[in-house]
Amino acid sequence: MGGPGGPGGPGGPMRLGPPGRWWDDPEFIKKLGLSDDQQKKMDEIFNTNRLKLIDLFAAVQKEEAIMEPLVAADPPDENKLLAQIDRVAQARAELEKANARMLLGIRRQLTHEQWLKLKAERPPMHGPMRGMGPRGGGPGSGPDGSGPPRD
Repeated sequence: MGGPGGPGGPGGPMRLGPPGRWWDDPEFIKKLGLSDDQQKKMDEIFNTNRLKLIDLFAAVQKEEAIMEPLVAADPPDENKLLAQIDRVAQARAELEKANARMLLGIRRQLTHEQWLKLKAERPPMHGPMRGMGPRGGGPGSGPDGSGPPRD
């Protein structure tokens, strides 16, 4: 999922592999040696979390939309703006946590060797989230497994 900062936030989403449903990609299936059972479990995890991630992504967009006129006001009401910034940050945090839980569930389906192969496929990430995997657009890909929604 990508996000308004996508499931992930402004810094981009945490991602295990390439954007989207990489476990359905024949090339990755072969490279990682994924079994049909692993793919099925990953699909179940994705589908179980998908609607919640869509709702959380929409909540972030809603809070950001509420914030827009507060930022544009001249002069801005600092107390209202700061309170809304907190609501946007909270909505983004909820989205990021839900996305991270889903990705962790998907990762648990991989063997250690498959995880190492998948890590080798990802470009290096720098910064405090380095070990979690690159996130470029909210939850790595959109709630439907497509490209990343962005802020």
